[in-house]
Parts: sequence; structure tokens; C-alpha cells
Amino acid sequence: MISSLRGRVLHTDAESVIVEVGGVGFSVAVPTPVARILHAGDEAVLHTHLVVREDALSLFGFAERDELETFILLLSVSGVGPKSALGVLSGLSVPQIAAAVAAEDDAPFRKVSGIGPKTAKLIVVQLAGKLHAAATPGAAPASAPTAITGQVVAALVALGWNERVSTEAVHEITETAASTDLASVPAMLKLALAQLGPSRTERARV
Repeated sequence: MISSLRGRVLHTDAESVIVEVGGVGFSVAVPTPVARILHAGDEAVLHTHLVVREDALSLFGFAERDELETFILLLSVSGVGPKSALGVLSGLSVPQIAAAVAAEDDAPFRKVSGIGPKTAKLIVVQLAGKLHAAATPGAAPASAPTAITGQVVAALVALGWNERVSTEAVHEITETAASTDLASVPAMLKLALAQLGPSRTERARV
């Protein structure tokens, strides 16, 4: 099982990226928001799920762990295949999916290509109690796109901090930073470096 990839992006299109790891290029299907943000030459960190079929091995990747977990949950729903599950995560964030399920609202899922009314209803029914909605659906605080946070974590790791400390620092920033900063890798990286600070640097180094 390929659980994650970290490497340089060689190519991107609307639905996938090619990530080079150890000289090998992996083609990974990703949600649209991730494909839009990643560019050739970027350092990418993706949480992945390998779908094995008789005629193909398909790798699906996500910038955040909760996206991967939601993808796997969607695959457990009758009638939802990998492409449909990816379509859901391309059109809806994890909090939006959780909020729709909690509200028993199948309308957002019916808007996804390849998902009909029956399957949309099954998503709501079969995922009930398995996802945690935001306290106030639709009014959650702004957060950085998952691909941006992944790139910032990767940059911090490349600079010498370990992944756990880097992830914690980025998470703290997403809860307090302005929305304009959350939309920019350089801005978030600057804030992360300030968050780590000289006093924490030596403890955080690998």
C-alpha cells in the first residue's frame, strides 16, 4: 500500500499530478483544488490511497489526512466509486460534507457529476455519525486551502524542522491568520517561521 508521497511535481492537469519520488514519477488523481494550486517544480506532500482493480492500479492523493479519511468513507457508500468520491471532494470541503450529512441534506451531493439522487441520499444515510460537522455549518472561520498548508509544511521540513513540529505550527497559523495570508504560500511560510521562532528552533530541528 502506498500511503503517502513526498516529492517534486513534474506535471499537473485539471484532475491529476505527477510527483517524482526517488526518480520515479507517480501519477496521482487529486481533488480539483489541489490540482489548481500545485505547479511543476513545487514540493508536494500527498496522503494517498491505492485502488486495486483487475485492470488497473489507481493512486488518489490528498493534501490533508482528513480528506483521505473522508474519501475512504465515501468509498464505503453503495454506488460511490473512486471517481465519484474524488468528485465530491473536488466540489465540497470536508467540513461542508460533514455539515451536509449532519443536516441530512443530500442537495450538495446531487450537484456532483456522476452522483444521482439515490446515491446522494445513501451518502447522507450511510455516513451519518461518521463525520463531525462544524459547530455552525456555513459559518466556519476561513482556513487555508489544504494544498497550501501541505506546501508550507513541506517547505519547513526542507528547511530542517521535523514534520510534526511543522504541521503543528501551520495548524496554529490557520486558526489566527488573516484570510489573505492563508491564500499565499510565501505569507504562510513567513508566519510559520515567525511562529517557530529562534527559541523553538533548536528543539524543533531533526
